[in-house]
Amino acid sequence: MATVGYARVSTTGQSLEAQLNALNNCDIVFQEKESGVKAGREELARMLEYVREGDTVKITKLCRLARNTKHLLEIVEVLDSKKVSLQVLNLGIDTESPTGRLMVTLIGAIATFERQLLLERQAEGIAIAKEKGKYKGRKPTAMKKSKLVKQFLDDGVSKKQVAERVGISLASVYRIARNY
Repeated sequence: MATVGYARVSTTGQSLEAQLNALNNCDIVFQEKESGVKAGREELARMLEYVREGDTVKITKLCRLARNTKHLLEIVEVLDSKKVSLQVLNLGIDTESPTGRLMVTLIGAIATFERQLLLERQAEGIAIAKEKGKYKGRKPTAMKKSKLVKQFLDDGVSKKQVAERVGISLASVYRIARNY
């Protein structure tokens, strides 16, 4: 019976340190820097494959594990089928009990609802800012480097190497090349 931790942050600029500190008493911790929206979270899949009957999975917050209520329930179902309990540290919830399972479901639904409200408010705010001419979107950083990209391409540097040297995505290099 192992205690297995799972820690995740959404972007490479964020730190896992606080989560790892909270999970320091786990036998093993699976960690990744990956968006919760992205379907292919390899470490989550590895963790779900790794756990065995009697193990306990610990997470710091529900939002670090699942992207919405449906996804959370799918994960809990996988853990249940393997007879593995889930502990949510910041809420003091353990799915080993029926009450714990209920609480995970309810709080997951509330979190999904809050996220949807936030996105709705964000969209409304952006629409208002656009009407006032104050919202310009993010700055096109890759396009500012078009001349440098074109110069590298003209010199015969591969598109992949150009992306690495200039510090932009390969898709941006292709987009710039297509415009020239």
